[in-house]
Amino acid sequence: MATKTWFITGASSGFGHELTTHLLARGDRVAATDRHPERLGELSRQYGERLCTAALDVTDTPAIRRVVDAAFDALGRIDVIVSNAGYGLLGAAEKATDEQLLRQINTILIGGVQLARAVIPHLRAQGGGRIVQMSSSGGQVPVPGMSFYNASEFGIEGFYESAAMELAPFGIDVTLVEPGGSRTNFNRAIVLSEPIPAYRDGIVGQVRSMLTGDPDAEFVRKAVIGEPAKVARAIIDCVDVSPAPRRLTLGSNAYEAITAAWHDRLAALEGQRDLAYSTDADDIIGTRCPSKPQAPTW
Repeated sequence: MATKTWFITGASSGFGHELTTHLLARGDRVAATDRHPERLGELSRQYGERLCTAALDVTDTPAIRRVVDAAFDALGRIDVIVSNAGYGLLGAAEKATDEQLLRQINTILIGGVQLARAVIPHLRAQGGGRIVQMSSSGGQVPVPGMSFYNASEFGIEGFYESAAMELAPFGIDVTLVEPGGSRTNFNRAIVLSEPIPAYRDGIVGQVRSMLTGDPDAEFVRKAVIGEPAKVARAIIDCVDVSPAPRRLTLGSNAYEAITAAWHDRLAALEGQRDLAYSTDADDIIGTRCPSKPQAPTW
């Protein structure tokens, strides 16, 4: 297996750190970026020149461009880009501060888009590559109390659904990774907006209590079941798969939640079929055979 060169954001913790550790151990090169690159010091000492690090806050677009350009200049070809930097905001939609809202959207959605815009010219010039965008089941399944997080994840998935079609002719593949709840530090790092008494006894209050209270250890063990090392290995393995999977769903909780969400959407869509067809222009409706309405093409 040929070694690869990777560029990873958010590399000092969670999935980013797991990926960096696994890749270095198997002999690959990694350009690891993070707001706190000093946390990668032990890996730097262990792996030397196969790991280069840089400070990067993905909400700083000029910095993204500088760091990306410098990485390609220093390393030449970069085979895989992993957009992993994350931020999670929990709270009622009406109460989050503007600063919290912007941090959420700017980290995952705008940061992910701007990273893509920075790396695409390099990937196109070198004849291809793979972009791996870390999303989550929250890119498909709404979660009460995390409306802004869902907005950013739904948004970045929509961006790549379109961009992937633009990039395919240049040999640039895209994979959206959708893990379920995993045993990283994500839940502990979630930012909480100010609570509102009106939501205390509802679903938002219940979710908040699970994160801020003293949860039952056995409940947490059964609810948060993803193993970060296994997720990292699955991501690494998928990069060698051709054609590239557009989505990589990891964890039984993600699989079940996404399946249920799509069943609900498809049922609702089918229930509106007659209404949808009825709003076409009359000259279009008139050309259809009354006994055989035009079937959808999906």
